[in-house]
Formats: sequence, structure tokens, C-alpha cells
Amino acid sequence: MQTQHTGITEAPPEESPSGRDLTPSPVEPGTGVRRPADPTRRTAVLAVAGLTVAVVLLSAISLGVGAGEVGFRGVLDYLLDRGGARGDARLSLVVGDLRMPRTLTGLLVGAALGVAGCLLQAVTRNPLAETGLLGVNAGASLGVVAGIALLGLDSGYAYLVCAFTGAVVASGLVLLIAGRKGGGSPMRLVLAGSALGATFGGLTSVIVVNSAETYDKFRFWVLGSLAGVEGYGELGRLLPVLVVGFVVALLVTRPLSALALGDDLARSLGHRPPVIRTVVAAGVTLLTAAAVALAGPISFLGLLAGFVARALAGTRLAVRVVLAGLIGAGVLVVADIAARVVSRPFEAPVSVIVSLIGAPVLIGIVRSRHLAAMGMTDPATEERPAGRVRRVLPSLPAKLRGGHREQLRRPADTFVLRRGPVSLLVARRATLAALLLAALLLAAVVLSAYAGQSEMGVGRTFRAVFGQGDRFDVLLVQKFRLGRIVAGLTAGAALGLAGCLTQTLARNRLATPELLGVNDGATAAVLLSVTLSASGTFGAWWAGPLGALAAVLIVTAVSGGLGQRGYRVLVVGLAMSALASAVTQVVLSRRSLNSSSSLYVWTSGSLNGRSYEVAVPVLLGLAVLVPAALAVARHLAVLRFDDATAASLGSGPGRTRALCMLLAVALAGLAVGICGPVGFVALASPVIASRLAGPLRVPLVGSMLTGAVLVVAADTVGRIAFDGSELPVGVVTTVLGGPFLLWVLLGRSAATRV
Repeated sequence: MQTQHTGITEAPPEESPSGRDLTPSPVEPGTGVRRPADPTRRTAVLAVAGLTVAVVLLSAISLGVGAGEVGFRGVLDYLLDRGGARGDARLSLVVGDLRMPRTLTGLLVGAALGVAGCLLQAVTRNPLAETGLLGVNAGASLGVVAGIALLGLDSGYAYLVCAFTGAVVASGLVLLIAGRKGGGSPMRLVLAGSALGATFGGLTSVIVVNSAETYDKFRFWVLGSLAGVEGYGELGRLLPVLVVGFVVALLVTRPLSALALGDDLARSLGHRPPVIRTVVAAGVTLLTAAAVALAGPISFLGLLAGFVARALAGTRLAVRVVLAGLIGAGVLVVADIAARVVSRPFEAPVSVIVSLIGAPVLIGIVRSRHLAAMGMTDPATEERPAGRVRRVLPSLPAKLRGGHREQLRRPADTFVLRRGPVSLLVARRATLAALLLAALLLAAVVLSAYAGQSEMGVGRTFRAVFGQGDRFDVLLVQKFRLGRIVAGLTAGAALGLAGCLTQTLARNRLATPELLGVNDGATAAVLLSVTLSASGTFGAWWAGPLGALAAVLIVTAVSGGLGQRGYRVLVVGLAMSALASAVTQVVLSRRSLNSSSSLYVWTSGSLNGRSYEVAVPVLLGLAVLVPAALAVARHLAVLRFDDATAASLGSGPGRTRALCMLLAVALAGLAVGICGPVGFVALASPVIASRLAGPLRVPLVGSMLTGAVLVVAADTVGRIAFDGSELPVGVVTTVLGGPFLLWVLLGRSAATRV
């Protein structure tokens, strides 16, 4: 854990050998006590002043730029009422009813998201925390979709009410679940928000994929925009909510600063950590819910504002909150201005512009030399001599080094298969787990071949598998169902193996290929291949691995190598995901409704239309990648220890890490090329396989079998859940994956598993 520098304790002054103080320091008035000079105070003051001036200038530009012909002179005439300009109906409409409310809304929404992101990063002690962690965005999206599809709402005010209601309900559930045990700790808060947010996102997809009209309205709202702001009606209704959120943010900075010192010290100072976290979460909910209701779910802005504010102000939380609000307001106004001018006479989505602006800024900060001042560099590793581990065996008692040498070589839960000079060490529990998973996979395949919208019996299904019986039955089973099953098997196995590799490398059960932007890069590449093709609903399967490889190469090059770079790789991966996701949203919004609807289904993860043509290339890829992964399994197990131990045991940590990461990227890219970004399979498969095989094993084979079972079973559920319609496999895994994440990671021993 990194040490939190709060600025509360005073550093001892530098002394000469004679004991005199050589460091000039200001004197505390009335006490005669010297206090250390704070070089960051002047930087913070200059940053606040500079950003304030920048926000004012940007607001003036926002008032003078638009699709109409009213320029800065006309705006100035209206503001000063020169020559009775306010009586001009055209000026009054453009400036008074459109640009001024839009600019003010952009400032308040940006400030709200920036402050919320800063508070969330402080309370979770995670500089990568984002407002979406509390499930606010997902809850708001579900509220809007439910209002459109179930209540038939189509007005801006109705969207506002539904979005705010959904956001508040989602955050309330997160606080309730996270506070049941552990007092709402940062880890529980993040896990509960991520799990419920994923479940709400899956429920949103369930409604959207079954209603083209709902999707047509939702796909533009979800991009985030200020184009619909007219007058002060909606802003006036939510202004009290924003004011309460800002007041809570200012009042909570002092106790939150004490909380950064640790719960025990905070209690000794008179604070109550659970109450502080609850109040902060409530303030974040109010700010984010109001912002989402006014402008849609604009992601990435809270992360960017809090990150930059920390870079400028260090550990001064009050200053960071002010800076984050100014940065959020400035960035959103800049994005709104750019949205009006980049594609005239149309407007670009604001969230896409925010991603294009924020991603390079985040990458620039994380690459700077001042990153160490933020407490976000890797902790110093203890240098140990390479021969330390080798000296362990000679120091063992002679009894163990002698007669019990065979027990040192072979663990108790294993047995040896010998045939002549060839022998194989087999783990009993892992073997039984693999056999159990293989049996479950066979049952899932049989059920998937039998289940469907037709009324075929089991006997007819088996005869059709072997080409016997009715011609229609043979066509349905062999051409459609078996091809789809094979595609699901290969995609699930690839996702399970990729998740096992990344989790073992990161030593974190939450690590998945999404952290490196792999899934988003592969998805964007496949959608771009759709736009470049003359016709067709789906893109080329080979675009997935190419996009995944391009994403990881960019992340690796920008972050300076995969290695042990701590937050650097994660930040660059988040930036890459934001950029790729922006490309995906633009592609979907530019296509016709029919094409966009089918592509949206695929981006949710779908096996519809998938057959042998895409499954065979992935099977060939697995035939090459799986043996390579099994070959490095021994070195992968050693990487669970630190690099010094791994090197002393004859394993090259850097080489093994790079090889395993490339294998994981290739596997995830192949899976996305088949069925799109299916969620939670790469996360859940290694967790389930490890529970079955035991914690001391790297369950490569078990993860593959588990992933295949999950995808085939989820696809079967999606085909039979609703009569006359089909749910994408990714929607099923996402809806079921959220509760699974809560069950696995919020249990009694969650701390030992994450």
C-alpha cells in the first residue's frame, strides 16, 4: 500500500552539523514557531486563478459560437442591451433562450461531474475511480429506457425525471449492499457499484434489443449532449439538487482528509468513517444524477477532472475539489463548443469529444515526470540477492533433504503416470474438476442442440445431428444450431483462457483483458470493417484480433512497457478504451436504424448468425495458442511470487509476462471477432475454475472449459427465455454476472481473494 501524504505533519527543518536551521521558513504568528514552506500552495493558487480565467473566457466563446449567424457583437449587444437589442426576437431566442442556458448548464454539469469524480477518488483511495463506479450512469440509463419502452415517454422533462429516479435508486442499492458488512469500505463500495452497474446495463440491453423504437431514441441520448437545452426550465428544477451536492462536497473535505490517514486515526480525531463514506456517496449521487439527467451519461469526465486536479494540487483535498470543478466545467464547455463546429450543420456527441480531449491529457499526465508527486508510481521493491531462494534448500534439516526428498518433489495431492521413460505428474483435484467441467460442457451442448423455438424432440434432434430424418430438421440442427454451438464453444474457451492469463499476471481477480482496452479496440475494429465493406451486418472476424493487437501495442508503447508500471498501464488502458468506445458510438449513431440495431446487438455480445465459417479460424488459433499457454504454465505459476523469486527459480519474469499478455490479447481478440464483447466470462471463468481446482493451481484448462460452458449455457438461455425474441449471449452473462460478482467478491473472504 502506498503512503498517503496529507500535509498535516510538519517535516523537521534541515540542520547544519552545528545544529542551526539552514532552511528559511516563515514564522507562525504569535508563536515564534517556524513552519515549513509549502511550495505547492503558490502552485495551487495560480492554478485556481488561471482555470477561473480560462472558464470565463470559454463561457464567452460558448455564447458567441453556434449554428446561427449571431456572433460576439450580437451577444454583447444583447447582454448590454445596446440599442434595445433585448427587444429583438431573434437575438432573444438565440442568446437568451438557447446559448445562455446551454452554457450555464454545461458549466454546472461539468463542475458537478468533476467534483463528484474527485470525491469518489478520495473516498475510495483510488485515483482511477470514476462516477460510473456507483452505478449512477447505468441506473440513469435504465430509468430512461424503462420510461421510453414501458411508459411511452418522449419528452425531455420525462427523460430528466426517469434518469434522476434511476440514478438515485441505483446509488441507494449500492450503498445498502456495500454497508451491510464492513461499514461501506472503499473496496466494497467499488465492487457493489461495478456489479450492480453491470446488471443494470444488462437489463437496459434486454429492453433495447427487443424494441427498435426505444433503441432509436436511446442511442442518441446515451451519447450525451447539451443540444436539447432550451430555456432554464430543466436546469431550474435540478438546480437545488446541484446546490446541495456542492455544499456537501465542501463540508466533507475536512473529515475526508482525516479519513485518508486511516480509519483508526480518523476515529481518534473524532470522525466516524462509515458516516463520512455514506455522506460522500450521497453527495456524489446527487451531483452525478443531476448531471446525467440534464446532459446524458457523459463518462470519463469525472476521472479526468479528479486526476488532473490531483496532479496540480497534490494532497490538498479542498483545493483539489475546487480545481476538479473548474476543470470539469472547462472541459465540458470546450467539448460543447467543438461539438457545434466540427460537423456543421450537425452536432457531434459531447461524450465523444470529451473522450478525444481527455484521453491524450490523461496519457500526457501519466507519462510526465511529476507522476511521483501524485503517489501513483510503483512502490519500491526490496532488492534481494538472486541466490536467496537457492539458499533455502541447503538450510533445511537433513531429514527433509534426505529420506523425504521425494515428498519435496511431488505434492501430496498428485500422482504420477508412468509409461516407460515417460512420466506425467497429475493433480487429483484439478483432474476431477476438469472431468466435471467436461461433463457439464457435454450437457450444455446437448441442451443447446435440443432447445429452441421449434418443437423438435430429443430423438429427432439426435437423428438430425447425424444427418438423418426430416430435411428441415437436419438443416436447422447442422447448419444453424451446431455451427452456433461450435462458435460459442471456441469463443468461451478463448475468453476463459484469456481471463486466467491476465488475472494471474496481475495477481488480481478483477483483472480482465478490458483493462488494456483489448475488447473495446477489437469491437471498434470490427465495426470499422463494417463501414468499409459494401454490405453485410457483421464485420470480418479477423478484424477483432487486429484491433486487439493494435490496442495493446498502443498501450504498451505509450505506457513504456507492460512490466510492473502500476497505474500507468491502467490509465493508458482506460484512455484507449474511451477512445475506442467513442469510435464505436460514432459508428452506431451514423448508420441507419436497421443496421445500427443489428450492430448494437452484436456489440452486446451475440452468436446470432455465427457459424462454422468464423468458428474454424478461431479453432485453428486455439490449436496454436492453447499449447503455447500450457507450455508457459509452469513459469506463470512462479509469477505469483515477486520477480526476484521468479528469477532465482530460473524464470524470466519480463519475457514470461510479455508472452502471456500477447497470448491473452490474441485469445480475447479472436473471441470478440466471433461474438462481440461478451461480459463477465473472462472474469468469472478463472474464479470458478480456481474454486474447483484449488487455490494452488493456475487453472488454464479449467478456465477454458468453464468459459465454454458459460457461453453455451447463456446462449441457450437467451434463445428460450422469451417467446418470439432472442437475447444476446452478452446480455445474459452481464445480467447474471453482476450478482455473481457480488457473491464471489463481497463474501467473508473477499479480501483474501482480490
